[in-house]
Amino acid sequence: MQKVTLHVKGMSCNHCVNAVETAVRQAGASGSVDLASGTVTIEYDENAVTLEQLKQAIEDQGYDVV
Repeated sequence: MQKVTLHVKGMSCNHCVNAVETAVRQAGASGSVDLASGTVTIEYDENAVTLEQLKQAIEDQGYDVV
């Protein structure tokens, strides 16, 4: 398992938290958003999903991974 913390721009409310965490989960990983710091910490199996796929899943929700 890999663990990574990504900075995500555009998150401002609980809806944003739910959208990002759901996108990560649907991509095949688990994620936890820290709204105050603007980050999401993701744990994923690198054999099942790539970091790029996870970033794309978040960006598909309208947020920017920086």
